Amino acid sequence: MSQPSSAVIVQRVDAEQRYEILVDGERAGLTAYRDRGAQRVFHHTEVDDAFAGQGLASRLVQQALTDVRESGKRIVPVCSYVASFVKKHEEFADLTDPVDPEILRWLDTELD
Repeated sequence: MSQPSSAVIVQRVDAEQRYEILVDGERAGLTAYRDRGAQRVFHHTEVDDAFAGQGLASRLVQQALTDVRESGKRIVPVCSYVASFVKKHEEFADLTDPVDPEILRWLDTELD
């Protein structure tokens, strides 16, 4: 008999300015953002150690970026994981804006 597969859901939590990935209802990870006009600036991604090695970060970021595309916004990958993901997945290149000093200064004031 095979084991039932875990229910994995990615949801946007606007009040917290992040996307969360849930495994069987438990938050396993998140990718945090701040909106700057038409840009969604991703600044942090993490997956809890208990869920490491399951490909959840990749699934989380892929679904988050797909949501950004559907919303008509653009991506600014300040987070190193999101930046690496975008480099490996060219289908998101057309909606990615570069990280520049102005964005970094703005993000610093947002996160204070």
